[in-house]
Amino acid sequence: MKREIAKGLLSIKAVFLRPEEPFTWASGIKSPIYCDNRLILTAPEIRDMVENEMARVIKNEFPSCEVLMGTSTAGIAHAAIVGHILNMPMGYVRSSNKGHGRANRIEGELKTGQKVVVVEDLISTGGSSLDVVNALKEYGADVLGVISIFTYETKKATKLFNESEVKCISLTDITALTEVAQEEGYINDEQKEEIRKWVLEI
Repeated sequence: MKREIAKGLLSIKAVFLRPEEPFTWASGIKSPIYCDNRLILTAPEIRDMVENEMARVIKNEFPSCEVLMGTSTAGIAHAAIVGHILNMPMGYVRSSNKGHGRANRIEGELKTGQKVVVVEDLISTGGSSLDVVNALKEYGADVLGVISIFTYETKKATKLFNESEVKCISLTDITALTEVAQEEGYINDEQKEEIRKWVLEI
């Protein structure tokens, strides 16, 4: 299924591979690949595949989950759709406290001790995902783990999740994606190798 989802992301241009002209992330990191999973929402066939697979993984890997919490903003829609499939409540976590009203950071009903899975669209360096995990823990939630659609498989993210002892599962990853991209002619052997070297450096 990793390969099928990777193929789907490539088919709707949710992933751009440009080793010769790297993209710049908000963190300043230069990346040969850019993933925009918001495009999944406008592609019903791929959307159904992704959301149903996410629901299946949550049921299998986090069977005691009671609430889904999306990351703001890209994880919100996916958490809502998967919550509907699983008939499970969902909410979301803002990047910071709202500046008005009740000044909430966590939106939606969440009771102390409830078992939560964080729904993320992608994992880059892992910092923002773990920030959401920590906010939920401080609120009193029992965070079972994080599920994302795609991961860049960076060393930094792997290290942070291992140190935090937070289970993190992604539906597909940069390894599967570059293999499919090479097979289908999106990139050549040299470009694939450039991307592999970049992953090992981050």
